[in-house]
Amino acid sequence: IKMAGDFRFPDVDTDGSEKNEETEIVVNVGGVRQVFYGDNLNQYPETRLAELINCLSGGYDSIFSLCDDYDPGKREFYFDRDPDAFKCIIDVYYFGEIHMKKGICPICFKNEMEFWKVDLKFLDDCCKTHLSEKKEELEEIARRVQLILDDLGVDASESRWKRCQKCIWKFLEKPESSYPARVIAVLSFLFILMSSVVMCVGTIPDLQVVDAEGNRMEHPTLDSIETACIGWFTMEYMLRLISSPNKLHFALSFMNIVDVLAILPFYVSLTLTHLGAKLMELSNVQQAVQALRIMRIARIFKLARHSSGLQTLTYALKRSFKELGLLLMYLAVGIFVFSALGYTMEQSHPETLFKSIPQSFWWAIITMTTVGYGDIYPKTTLGKLNAAISFLCGVIAIALPIHPIINNFVRYYNKQRVLETAAKHELELMELNSAEGKAASSKSELESLVREGKEGPFHSNRLKVSHSDTFIHLLSDEKHHRTRLQSCK
Repeated sequence: IKMAGDFRFPDVDTDGSEKNEETEIVVNVGGVRQVFYGDNLNQYPETRLAELINCLSGGYDSIFSLCDDYDPGKREFYFDRDPDAFKCIIDVYYFGEIHMKKGICPICFKNEMEFWKVDLKFLDDCCKTHLSEKKEELEEIARRVQLILDDLGVDASESRWKRCQKCIWKFLEKPESSYPARVIAVLSFLFILMSSVVMCVGTIPDLQVVDAEGNRMEHPTLDSIETACIGWFTMEYMLRLISSPNKLHFALSFMNIVDVLAILPFYVSLTLTHLGAKLMELSNVQQAVQALRIMRIARIFKLARHSSGLQTLTYALKRSFKELGLLLMYLAVGIFVFSALGYTMEQSHPETLFKSIPQSFWWAIITMTTVGYGDIYPKTTLGKLNAAISFLCGVIAIALPIHPIINNFVRYYNKQRVLETAAKHELELMELNSAEGKAASSKSELESLVREGKEGPFHSNRLKVSHSDTFIHLLSDEKHHRTRLQSCK
């Protein structure tokens, strides 16, 4: 901080309070100098800039506890900090709130605010949103890195059963872990497709057979394929359940519930077929079996486990509930208005197809969604005009929320790619730091041995370090180094 002209700090009381509120100071942050006045800084006395007003009375120890350097000749204090972030932070003294400039890392900006001792409550809500999103991204990167490290690391203290569980879990849940795991993932994908195709083909009348009672049923060959697919799904689910580290979370997961819904109807229908006939009429049993077999369509959702595109689409729809709700609201209002108008305008025609307003809902739905089956249509001039307006309103109502939904999809897809790349980059940094640390320790060890004059077999044995002894072990050694991710946090 440099005093303006020959101005000196006024005297302070014994308690250190400033007497003159017109103190003018100049702060040098990264080569950028800013002028401040005591009355502005004293509004927030707990901040670092406010403490600078009284730091000269405490001597050099007090001065260097607040700044990076001090020139007594110029009476100037230097701070080796980001000047762009500082320009945003000083807004709190003039406007009472802080806005973060575009292009500044939110985590770095938060660290700057902590350095200048400015509370985060002064950060504007829009900027807090960016900060929370960045924190979530870092937590997700840390979670992914930790999962990879857990897969690479082997805890010798674990029992053989625990290690076996981890191997089965990686084998079934992480196709990228090994080549056999990728083969199993592809095989599971093919079984899902085969089961879905068999379910569809089994409804073709030419491929069905007639039983002794004259009822049509699926071909025995298709039933055999269906049984084989269900057997694979059952074995896969049971192995994943047994090897799951958190069985309650596994059982309540949405995709695992889908797996159960895809498997359960087969066993329930099999039980009803063999045992239900003794307890109820055969016709009721067949109806129950048919209803359960319809539930086999749930297995098509198993494809989402092997498709990142379907997972991204599901997340985009979740994030677009507000837009979808607006779309449904627009359509509901339009359907009610135009169906009522259509019913009223068509009553004058003797051959009207609009018998009631609830029946007109169907016409309004297929018209506003641009389907237009043609089973119900207006015959009067006013009715046709109403249909044209409803058609145009439907196009506008559907088109409005499409762009936000697409943006959510693209944003989430790009975010997943960035997180995946960041996690790999963190692992590369950890590997590099581990290698550099080991090389530095080996070099220092070699120099010490040379100085001590130790040669011979003992020397060569100490310097001999294998790659497999250090690479994986040091990846999980958190105390050995600090990665960029840990520094941001």
